[in-house]
Amino acid sequence: MVESGAGCLFIDAHMTLTYTPRQAATARHGMVACPHALASRAGVDVLEAGGSAVDAAIAASSTLAVIYPHMTGLGGDAFWLIHDAETGAVRYLDGGGRAAASASASWFHEHGLTSEIPFRGILPATLTTPGAVASWVEAHQAYGRLPLQRDLAAAIHYARDGFPVTERLAQWIRGAEADLAPHAESAAIFLPGGHAPQAGSTLTNPDLARTIEALAQGGLAGFYGGDVAQEMARFSRQQGGFFTAADLAGQTARWGEPLRGSYRGVTIFETPAPTQGFTVLEMLNLLEPLELHRLDPLGPDHVHLMVQAKQIAYHDRDRHLADPLFASVPMQRLISRAYADERRVLIDPARALPWDRVPSHGSLNGDTIFIAAVDAQGNAAALINSLYGVFGSCVVAGRTGVMLQNRSAYFSLDPAHPNCVAPGKTPLHTLIASLAFRHERLWSVVGCMGADGQPQIHAQTYVHMIDHGLDIQQAVQAPRWLSGRFALGEARDTLHIEARFPSESIAELERRGHGVDRWGEWNELAGHAHGITIDAPTGIRQGGSDPRSDGAAIGC
Repeated sequence: MVESGAGCLFIDAHMTLTYTPRQAATARHGMVACPHALASRAGVDVLEAGGSAVDAAIAASSTLAVIYPHMTGLGGDAFWLIHDAETGAVRYLDGGGRAAASASASWFHEHGLTSEIPFRGILPATLTTPGAVASWVEAHQAYGRLPLQRDLAAAIHYARDGFPVTERLAQWIRGAEADLAPHAESAAIFLPGGHAPQAGSTLTNPDLARTIEALAQGGLAGFYGGDVAQEMARFSRQQGGFFTAADLAGQTARWGEPLRGSYRGVTIFETPAPTQGFTVLEMLNLLEPLELHRLDPLGPDHVHLMVQAKQIAYHDRDRHLADPLFASVPMQRLISRAYADERRVLIDPARALPWDRVPSHGSLNGDTIFIAAVDAQGNAAALINSLYGVFGSCVVAGRTGVMLQNRSAYFSLDPAHPNCVAPGKTPLHTLIASLAFRHERLWSVVGCMGADGQPQIHAQTYVHMIDHGLDIQQAVQAPRWLSGRFALGEARDTLHIEARFPSESIAELERRGHGVDRWGEWNELAGHAHGITIDAPTGIRQGGSDPRSDGAAIGC
């Protein structure tokens, strides 16, 4: 086993702490990379027991649902890209939760909510059903080699017997304390004794252990039926929420076709609508003729051009992205070279491109986990799983131990918008996952957290590797920028940038009209990126794990 270097201290918007860069992890057979070392280890244990990449991804994701509860959980949604090495196929799996049968924009209007769905509380918690678990079960049925009980064993252990609280988790709980405290079930788990736990202490979630055991024994029906679903439905009804037992029973995951594009000879797959994966391919199409490989990756020209490509692609996202079962989303046109040629004329090499007047329904502030897994046979899973905000809705569903997401806050309440809430509909999703191929052979598995920032992080990671020859670890820990807003009141074209960029570059970006927010050298809000690359001649797997997280890339 080879593991990447030790983790770093917590970093948030107000703190800059000491950091030591890591080296890439390498392995001959299998590898897992994700934002917590214990979850990566759980995934590798499954690989060593004969499991597939999908088994490993489920093991890591379910473990993260317990030990990284501010970022993910059984109450959230998930999306997959899965590579079948035997057939060469790349398959997309949609694990997005659907709006309850009683969901409608008119309900919110009648209750005095006309601009947006609340970010916290029982309304966003129950407006959509949890979708992630259905995707775990569906992926396992198609590609699992071990029993589901084996995949979930580590998660059950940590929920029942406890897990160590990292400094990062302790900080996030303290930051969310005011939102967790009003909900008795949430406070009982995350505020033991009435206050946030200290780093190094142990947390348990015995109710969640029983819920995961029910899933392990009963599969889909163990979570979306039986005692677990009845308790979630009871809680929703008692609290004045939306979803019912019938809504939960109707939740399934759906297979579909991924989006496919290319950048400088590398074939890149991204997740389609309702996710924002098309924006990555659109950005890269806009950028390819601009020859970024000839520019300094830390220089102002490089950043300036990438930010403008982001502005154009996000304009298109906000105008078009929705659930494709309910709206026509012109993804193939948006990722076409011809469309990029039309839109590229908007790029100004001398001045920043300001955000236009198209309304936005998102921000950069969100939390997610990404898992990259590759097994000995070359199968790969790119899995992204999220609650949306930190601790999602901050509402635990009764005695299930399940923190419910607040992804439905992304719905529009404008009846004319394609992303307007409606029964059975999945909201616009920031979650994306990616696979890339060189010469028709799997080359990389890449993903990140970061809500609206995810396409920007995908694009920066690919450009670092393809244009500038960085390995996966160097790419995910490189200085990062994100364009957009983290809070209401910030401009949509605010350029947040880590101070490891040269001061001269940052000053020039300001001179060109970018509204710069200077971060410290490292900032967790810049997102957690993780990935695996495969060297075609040798088959060696190389893993990268973002030092902005508690993660590790571990191989076997």
